[in-house]
Amino acid sequence: MEDIFIQELSKILRPEQIRLKEAMKNHTSFHTGGEADVLATPSTADEVRALILLCRRMGKQYYVIGNGSNLLVDDNGFRGLIIKLSGNFSQVKVNEDCTITAQAGVSLARLANIAAEHGLAGLEFASGIPGTLGGAVVMNAGAYGGEMKQCIEYVSVMDEEGNISTLSNEKLKLGYRTSILQGKDLIILEAVLRLVRGDKEVILARMKELNMQRSMKQPLDRYSAGSTFKRPPDNYASKLIQEAGLKGYQVGGAAVSDKHCGFIINNGNATSGELIKLIEDVIRIVEEKFCVRLEPEIKYLDEFNSGWPKHKERQDRI
Repeated sequence: MEDIFIQELSKILRPEQIRLKEAMKNHTSFHTGGEADVLATPSTADEVRALILLCRRMGKQYYVIGNGSNLLVDDNGFRGLIIKLSGNFSQVKVNEDCTITAQAGVSLARLANIAAEHGLAGLEFASGIPGTLGGAVVMNAGAYGGEMKQCIEYVSVMDEEGNISTLSNEKLKLGYRTSILQGKDLIILEAVLRLVRGDKEVILARMKELNMQRSMKQPLDRYSAGSTFKRPPDNYASKLIQEAGLKGYQVGGAAVSDKHCGFIINNGNATSGELIKLIEDVIRIVEEKFCVRLEPEIKYLDEFNSGWPKHKERQDRI
């Protein structure tokens, strides 16, 4: 079965687009995670369609990622095909009407810089977010008072049968770190962003200012997935974690950052299991002290994409 699957995969992609037994630590910002059976890097929508139809026909599970900047992969890896939409899938077109059309795999940093170079404002907040456009749309990524909801006009998505459709900003139902795309078998292919004319130097200066603030407040010199938890109502996760006495708390090579308690970091030798244990400890201790249940913002992928361990089970019992 595996040999036949690889043979069929080779009819769709070039050899350099296919990696077997690929260590997922090389594709996540946490720098942890076991091997995926296969990792593919398509460059066109037709290739994406062919991949998902092949998986459906052969009963192979698949999972789509970008830069892996918001993803924790289990130490046992993933039994299936990882479809990585990143550098190969990152074309950008600047239009005359203050819009930008971009493929889902373009990094937010690159996209923000392209917008700035063309004197288009509205993406400054995203210049330091270490993810791709596709992931940013799915979770309505935001920072420093800005969020993707403010600039998305519409997105093109592909369903599990390979059909392509468009969803407007309104239909995406974008909220705090959420959208209608979460929990649906839809792959974002590209997005059209509407920005506004601005002064290039002013835009670049604002981006520099925000990135300096990030470097001062966040542990950018450590492996992490950014903010680990969603902001609870009328509070801040980092504040609750610090007040719970968890600043610097460690499980093996995983730790709550001394610099910003909202960040769980890999000090260099952590396993995914240690990161999961630490996250679970933080959730439990904060809930015991303040009766507030923190919800992870990051995604978790195990061998069979069965969701967060333990935490998911507790939620199901509520």
